[in-house]
Amino acid sequence: MIEASALAALVSAAHFDSDGEAMKSRELILMLLRESPHPFSRGQFTPGHITATGLVSSPDGGRLLLVHHRRLDRWLLPGGHVEHGDAAIRDTARREVVEETGAVLAEDAAPLLVSLDVHGIPERRSEPYHLHHDIVFQFHALAELLQVSAESRAVAWCSPEEFDRYDLPFNVRRAWARAAARSTLV
Repeated sequence: MIEASALAALVSAAHFDSDGEAMKSRELILMLLRESPHPFSRGQFTPGHITATGLVSSPDGGRLLLVHHRRLDRWLLPGGHVEHGDAAIRDTARREVVEETGAVLAEDAAPLLVSLDVHGIPERRSEPYHLHHDIVFQFHALAELLQVSAESRAVAWCSPEEFDRYDLPFNVRRAWARAAARSTLV
């Protein structure tokens, strides 16, 4: 299981000074980790829980992997909830990417943390409105082949020129730009 103190150290070291939303999310994530006895519990709705996401670049490095989320009915990065067997938050992100897309990812013991994003999740039958305190890591796909999971309607590779077509949220665009600026995209 992931240690809250290890995640707090990782998040504390993250500085996205030109991105006020990511820095605000950083403070909210640190507060959750400090104040909550169960920050990774999917059943904790107030003030929410930790999730992990993968920003996956295509084999040629020029495109981003997206899923059309079935429940939220929009294009997003693949990601999701922490599970008991996840040793580190990066493992959660990697597992979720593979489960949701079938992507074959390059091995990376320490993928780059490219964003922090706290965002709202609408209520549904068994869950009230709540916050996902999302930790976003960058991965690189070794192959183009993808598959759709039960959680998604579709998966796609998206170039930056297509971001408007997919109506990508600004947090995704900022994470992509940050990764590109750090020359981590192949």
